[in-house]
Amino acid sequence: KHIKSDYFLAAVASLIANCVLIWLNTQRTPKCPVQHLNPVQLAAHNEKSDVFADLSVEELLQVRDYMVKIPEMNITFQPLTPPSVDYLYLIELSLPKKGDVMHYLDSRKSKPAREATAVVFHGSKNIVKEYVVGPLPNPTYHRDVTFERYKMEIPLTARPPHYGEHVLRAIFIQHALKPISALLNESFGIDAAADPVFHDASPRGVKSGDRQTWLSFCRNVEGFFIHPVGFEILLNHKSTNFLSWRVVKVLYNGQYFDSISELKQQYEASAVKKIVYKPIPNYASLRPKQKPTGIAPQQFHVQGKRFSIQNNHIVYLDWSFAFGMSPLRGMRVFDVRFKGERIIYELSVQEAMSVYGSVTPHTMITKFLDGSFGIGKCAYELVRGVDCPYSATYIDTYHFLDTGVPRQLKNSICVFEHDVALPLRRHFSEIIYNSYGGLANSVLVFRTITAIGNYDYVWDFIFYQSGSVEAKVRATGYIASSFTLNNSYTYGHQVAENVTGNIHTHFVNFKVDLDVLGVKNVFQVKDMEFVNVSLPWNPEHYTMIPRLVESEFQTEQVKSLHHDSKTPRYLHIASNQKNHWGHQRSYRLQVFSFPGDHLPENQAEERAMSWARYKLAITKHKDLEQSCGSLYNQNEMWAPAVDFSKFIADNERIVNEDLVAWVTAGFLHIPHAEDIPNTVTVGNGGGVLLRPHNYFDEDPSIHSVDGVYFAPGSEDSCEYNKMACLVKETCSPVLEPFSYNGFLGG
Repeated sequence: KHIKSDYFLAAVASLIANCVLIWLNTQRTPKCPVQHLNPVQLAAHNEKSDVFADLSVEELLQVRDYMVKIPEMNITFQPLTPPSVDYLYLIELSLPKKGDVMHYLDSRKSKPAREATAVVFHGSKNIVKEYVVGPLPNPTYHRDVTFERYKMEIPLTARPPHYGEHVLRAIFIQHALKPISALLNESFGIDAAADPVFHDASPRGVKSGDRQTWLSFCRNVEGFFIHPVGFEILLNHKSTNFLSWRVVKVLYNGQYFDSISELKQQYEASAVKKIVYKPIPNYASLRPKQKPTGIAPQQFHVQGKRFSIQNNHIVYLDWSFAFGMSPLRGMRVFDVRFKGERIIYELSVQEAMSVYGSVTPHTMITKFLDGSFGIGKCAYELVRGVDCPYSATYIDTYHFLDTGVPRQLKNSICVFEHDVALPLRRHFSEIIYNSYGGLANSVLVFRTITAIGNYDYVWDFIFYQSGSVEAKVRATGYIASSFTLNNSYTYGHQVAENVTGNIHTHFVNFKVDLDVLGVKNVFQVKDMEFVNVSLPWNPEHYTMIPRLVESEFQTEQVKSLHHDSKTPRYLHIASNQKNHWGHQRSYRLQVFSFPGDHLPENQAEERAMSWARYKLAITKHKDLEQSCGSLYNQNEMWAPAVDFSKFIADNERIVNEDLVAWVTAGFLHIPHAEDIPNTVTVGNGGGVLLRPHNYFDEDPSIHSVDGVYFAPGSEDSCEYNKMACLVKETCSPVLEPFSYNGFLGG
């Protein structure tokens, strides 16, 4: 025993000594600088980028206060109001006309008036109106722009439910389910007196003017989306008087009833196949199955961060751009420049759509258009070290969407430089000439993550040193599911007891307003074909070789870009200027996507998502064609406020015009057992890469200060190989304490 004690004491002493030595060495190691020390000339900040800046808290309040004081209106901004009142639902930046912005950015022309869009649900008149309010910061005017933007009046039934309607619905459901309290408890363990948990379907009906929603009830546990219980109701809530709402259909264990009372009667008479509740472990919980024991490798900046953020403007090496967050559409960047030249006027998320298959009505009818829920509104706080690198820079955003006051979404954007652990380019040569040359692929990532109901989307804009920009999305979160019934496996796989993961598509749309050396651009496509060629030195012998095929499209209706057509593999927005070698300077749009089939065009709801007909659509820029969707498309699919197909129906010329590319990417998701507890990002996504194609005379990354080159005898030299000096540059990172405020509600 004494020997064991001696060994134990010796081990403890050794451990303490080692810890002391490590601590002493850490104290001697210099701290990594916060600002970049290497004399790299970053692109310059542009104060004019504030023309794209999201509305500040002060501006949101100024617009709100102006709207509620308009004499001829009786507007309230309190979210807890019934649908019958006139409710100020949304305030956001109204983007100025592109021409006015370009004159301001590129010349000494005056700054465009700063204006806001205010959306009012006029419950007293059964319509929705949009107003432009300005000028900010002290508004003095407003004008109704609803018909100008949509060429139609917006019926009140097209609005998304607001907070007050959600509260009234919860009260109504509690009252409606009271007669079947015993059934709910016996079948599902649901307490009708509490707030039953459910998720609702969209669209809310089957024809224009409907406002009927299927609600699927679930167990009240973490990840309730994959705990359906086999009970659904169809609620008619079209009336602005919630006392007129009613349940018009009920589904219990695959059997339909016309009312709650009919289900109660049949259940008590044992005329239905009953579901018997039994407790089960929560397979949806994200609590780790074993206690975490380590920390994954972390990145830090040896010489300080190489990007700078000033207001709504970011510079990184040769890149510069303005940024913002639309509460409806999500993240966006403007005036993207490389080496001082504008490449992109606008790159933005536009819409995310899912179409589901099921035998149960809730999921059978579901066709989600996330823009109507508010993609940017759902960009909640990012978790340091998980959602983004620990050392990333985090940015707050603010929105006024169904809140009454500006809501802060703390740390909802992150910006970081990232080594993708793959060389951007390299070559090792031992033939004739011995050398190695390479460049680490270090990029700037601009990221947000949106949690819209069950699904989380990771949105990235990535800036490469080669002059490329990538827009990418990856999905995670929970799958939508249904209670397993007969024929359920026609529409998915079983993923848990009595749970079917339902087949669905994911489509996302990016707006890419490329300005390649100005706004006079053309749309080109390139591909290859095999041709049978006679060999010049042996004319009697033929061989098949690939040759380049090029063409330029004249009008917007490009049939080869349709989702079910064979699309040329090289798609270009090109200028009329040529590089040193005589080729048109252009940017290529390289779409990577494996989407499911698009909803057939003969379906009435398809018009609300007609942008998904095209892998890529090219249109002539128009200020009134700002987005491929609208706030109202989700709940009025049959007569949508924005039908994207009309953007190209006029078939305008696209030669030497200001062109906009609308890119559709996505994937088909057939849920499987590994989607429990929730979906991983690996393989679940899509996007578009914007690559220079003859835009430069050579790869611009050859000028990168990160380049590595050495030949025999110079392997240890730091002159062209900073990796050889990395040991000498060792420093300890300066880390901020971990914090998270996402549960505080902003």
